[in-house]
Amino acid sequence: MKKYVFIGASGRCLNTYAKAMHKNFKEVAKLVGIYDVNKTRMKYVIDKTSNDMNAYDDFDEMMQKEKPDVAIITTVDAFHHEYIIKTLEYGCDVIVEKPLTIDEVKCKAILDAQKKYNNKITVTFNYRFTPYVTKIREIIKSGAIGKVLNVDFEYFLDRSHGADYYRRWHRYMKNSGGLLLHKSTHHFDLVNWWINETPVEVFANGSLRFYGKNGKKRGIRCKGCENKETCEFYVDYFNNEYFNDFYFKAEYEDGYFRDGCVFDKSIDIYDNMSVGVKYDKGTFLTYSLTTYNPYEGWKASIVGTKGRIEGAEYHSGSEKEKKYYSVKIFDINGNITDVKVNKASGDHGGGDAKLLNMLFNDNIPDPLNHMASVIDGVNSIMIGVCANKSIKNRKIYTIKELL
Repeated sequence: MKKYVFIGASGRCLNTYAKAMHKNFKEVAKLVGIYDVNKTRMKYVIDKTSNDMNAYDDFDEMMQKEKPDVAIITTVDAFHHEYIIKTLEYGCDVIVEKPLTIDEVKCKAILDAQKKYNNKITVTFNYRFTPYVTKIREIIKSGAIGKVLNVDFEYFLDRSHGADYYRRWHRYMKNSGGLLLHKSTHHFDLVNWWINETPVEVFANGSLRFYGKNGKKRGIRCKGCENKETCEFYVDYFNNEYFNDFYFKAEYEDGYFRDGCVFDKSIDIYDNMSVGVKYDKGTFLTYSLTTYNPYEGWKASIVGTKGRIEGAEYHSGSEKEKKYYSVKIFDINGNITDVKVNKASGDHGGGDAKLLNMLFNDNIPDPLNHMASVIDGVNSIMIGVCANKSIKNRKIYTIKELL
């Protein structure tokens, strides 16, 4: 049995990992410690999972006393690199939430440490594991559309999920690298995985045109806001037991509040983004992300020498009620094959359960390479890193020149 510690008492720590590990993986995974600066949130995680897990406000003390085999890192994105490197120095393997990190300097430091200490780093791309996107990977790998030449991928966040990024710590570049790192890392990884190519060159545009400074009225946070009767984005989290116990009762310790105003003038991440990527085998990707739509999901088309694939997934709106997703395959003669994939239950389209099973149980077959390596994490984030630099400096960036 392996011993695990958590670094970061976050919602992802609790809801994705700790609860599932305590309930489903007791025979193979022992939760021994959790580290955070916020004692209230650590206590909440322990109370909802394993009372055998010890809380620490000192990272080194935890590592020295518990001597874990693996550390699961679920901190704010900007601190991933720090704790990846520290964990490797203790001779432990690492499981880290996406994105791997938020800039090329931190990325280089991670790669240098991994090479030096030679322990395993796994980046958890749960989206790979959903049945629908797995089917697209299978179709491409089968050669049904021949050699891939071009990909178009549009992701659209709605005014509920999308707006929430502008309430939380993600709203600042220094914390998350913006949504081209925090959110788009999923999408870039999917495309990389689907077509089995390596990104090499990036150009991008981005702006803040809806949230932040663009609001006509604003406050500090939703709690106590004088505009709550007229603001479309007012949220009432205060009658929610989980939000009260996990976030609001913990505010006094670190000052973090979960309901920041989406029109705060200090917000500096983009809400409107488009990216062009060139791959090592010549394939082009055209990508866009917007965060203020009436419904949420994504659409993709993948064009090859022998045909075309079209796919779409909806997370809100009228299309959400369908019981299946469809992958349409067009051959060069205009014939259409419509492959239907039943929707899976569970978090992240059924991806979380499959990811966790492969993370914590040994010898699970992985013929499609669902489990992502540190290099997969690098290839995903470096598209976002180059995109951010391209937006700022108005030039094309190659990943090789930065790494």
